[in-house]
Amino acid sequence: MTMTTRTDASAPAPHLADSHELIRVHGARENNLKDVSVEIPKRRLTVFTGVSGSGKSSLVFDTIAAESQRLINETYSAFVQGFMPTLARPDVDVLDGLTTAIIVDQQRMGADPRSTVGTATDANAMLRILFSRLGTPHIGSPKAFAFNVASISGAGAVTVERGGQKVKERREFSITGGMCPRCEGRGSVTDIDLGRLFDDSKSLNEGALTIPGYKAGGWNHRLYTESGLYDPDKPIREFTKRQLHDFLHREPTRMKIAGINMTYEGLVPRIQKSMLAKDREAMQPHIREFVDRAVTFTTCPECAGTRLSEAARSSKIGGVSIADACAMQTSDLAEWVRGLDEPSVAPLLGKLLQTLDSFVEIGLGYLSLDRPAGTLSGGEAQRVKMIRHLGSSLTDVTYVFDEPTVGLHPHDIQRMNELLLRLRDKGNTVLVVEHKPETIAIADHVVDLGPGAGTAGGTVCFEGTVEALRTGGTLTGRHLDDRAALKKTVREPAGALRIRGATAHNLRDVDVDIPLGVLVVVTGVAGSGKSSLVHGSIPAGEGVVSVDQAPIRGSRRSNPATYTGLLDPIRKAFAKANGVKPALFSANSEGACPTCNGAGVVYTDLAMMAGVATTCEECDGKRFEASVLEYRLGGRDISEVLAMPVAEAAEFFGAGEARTPAAHRILGNLADVGLGYLTLGQPLTTLSGGERQRLKLATHMAEKGGVYVLDEPTTGLHLADVQQLLGLLDRLVDSGKSVIVIEHHQAVMAHADWIVDLGPGAGHDGGRVVFEGTPADLVAARSTLTGRHLAEYVGA
Repeated sequence: MTMTTRTDASAPAPHLADSHELIRVHGARENNLKDVSVEIPKRRLTVFTGVSGSGKSSLVFDTIAAESQRLINETYSAFVQGFMPTLARPDVDVLDGLTTAIIVDQQRMGADPRSTVGTATDANAMLRILFSRLGTPHIGSPKAFAFNVASISGAGAVTVERGGQKVKERREFSITGGMCPRCEGRGSVTDIDLGRLFDDSKSLNEGALTIPGYKAGGWNHRLYTESGLYDPDKPIREFTKRQLHDFLHREPTRMKIAGINMTYEGLVPRIQKSMLAKDREAMQPHIREFVDRAVTFTTCPECAGTRLSEAARSSKIGGVSIADACAMQTSDLAEWVRGLDEPSVAPLLGKLLQTLDSFVEIGLGYLSLDRPAGTLSGGEAQRVKMIRHLGSSLTDVTYVFDEPTVGLHPHDIQRMNELLLRLRDKGNTVLVVEHKPETIAIADHVVDLGPGAGTAGGTVCFEGTVEALRTGGTLTGRHLDDRAALKKTVREPAGALRIRGATAHNLRDVDVDIPLGVLVVVTGVAGSGKSSLVHGSIPAGEGVVSVDQAPIRGSRRSNPATYTGLLDPIRKAFAKANGVKPALFSANSEGACPTCNGAGVVYTDLAMMAGVATTCEECDGKRFEASVLEYRLGGRDISEVLAMPVAEAAEFFGAGEARTPAAHRILGNLADVGLGYLTLGQPLTTLSGGERQRLKLATHMAEKGGVYVLDEPTTGLHLADVQQLLGLLDRLVDSGKSVIVIEHHQAVMAHADWIVDLGPGAGHDGGRVVFEGTPADLVAARSTLTGRHLAEYVGA
């Protein structure tokens, strides 16, 4: 027997359990995916790339991650599943080798006024326990330091059964909470400007009320004119003290008005309940405009914005109260916690310190725990969610990231890359949807989707290594090494916007002149004060169009035509051509199919299991009544028009019988931002993050204004699309507009006429202007972090 034979005989056969090294996807058809089949290696870093709208999120989030979460949910009892979100099985033939998916997406954190960075990361919960154990004077349990818990007390009789007899006993109870009683833990109080509600020189019958929906003759108006509590023909300023109280603050009272039983209530509490209790983003535009005018938010005078009661602020550890601790930068708070030597709470201090150090490690050391969660950008929110996973002992799980480099300066991207590699090296599968070449470069495996967006995408163009991608001939491969060159000549400014003594958030009394009539880029590391400077000093309003990072909300009934206002001129054109009402051409109004109520699909609720959506048989998914589809414009019915891509619709409404200038103008804006492939009736819920950002930009381009303020417009943009965005910015400037862009992308910096660089660091290490001048001067000086990275980028 040879040596070779003996070795072969003794080598153990690989264990069957070790053969499942791939996540296999076969026949995926979610959204625009066209029977996609792909095999993803486990315990490796796989980057999914492709133009915005090519199907990356559909494959990673809506197929792989969604199925993993659905299967985990199915392990719970039917009773528990009834309380969980119901997830439908993705449209895919085979999904093999899945592991538990942990999704770290860019969804904004809840905009609840009581949600802060501290409450979202459990750091607050640990601080509350710490102060309840070590704080002096001792004021109570951890609840006494919670601004979400109100102090309440009560007493009463309770019946207790004792020895076969029922005995009544008096009991008292009290809960000591940390909530400030004045602002109820919100940190700010609202004041209503009465002058915006009514004109006190007029009587009610003369139209004194200036509130939307309170027009003369309407029920809201009649409630006050016919209440009988005061004379509706007397000017409001002549009301007696009693009459003014009844008009503004009276408690709800049942009374008959025009023979109908109604509840009368003072104007101020009625406005608070009907308008101020709603989420501002969910309001109709004219209501939101009124609320912005009529309501002022001021810092609570009682707690000075700390949200905490006086008792909670009085208990201290070494002279520091919980309010002081929450107001510190997390990097400073970590140092303070490190200095506490208390063996009695050692495990708690260890865990708290680990959480705070994670903030610093992930580049969020500049945040304070009292920062409202709703004010975080998408990138910051994503990194805050990452904190709980950094020190996790879990292995063999799948981490799914959605553009983790959003909002990161090139200097910070290296740190993010190291974190992704560290998660992989612990034995996890890391899936990343990404456009930045710096992150694509560290991938073990790349899946490139495309070749185009929308219906032109949804197929896998390339699978393999980064090196093979460079020579693979795909759009991503060709643009991977793109580098924008510095401009040879820059535009001359037509004036300047002078900002003096800016102190918002971490700004240190900043004085800066922002040139007008040119393309200005404001840059700096995350947390250096860019948004504070631009949004704080140049508020949206007269002549200023501001496109921030707030996500656009939309139900499955919303689509690009309804969101941009395009449907209005289209409906009017159809109505005029056919001599009927415009309301017939809305699937949310009179023209809706009665069977599916204009949804195009019929939903069947299956309790704790995912509901089933089937195409409506009556309208065949077209959403309109059959009679409405008989009306035509330019030979097309309304459902055919809504099925058109933007580019085709622009031609259709640009000439001939269907010529509609108002519609053509909006379609032109959509094409300018690179959305020519979207169909007009595509539900907003199916759009990717980058597509939503550009849809928002197109809508704001229609607004009249001399100054455009854009907050990271390259978010969700493929390398090939950045060039188109730069062309759009140039066209805006050349048409006489001033464009100010908050941006980290080096291609946009290189293309700028003027750069304002903030820093040198983040939080209290930032807030200063470290450079202002042309990109060429910044590269030549190399005096800042941005300058060094830009010089490296352009190869100077």
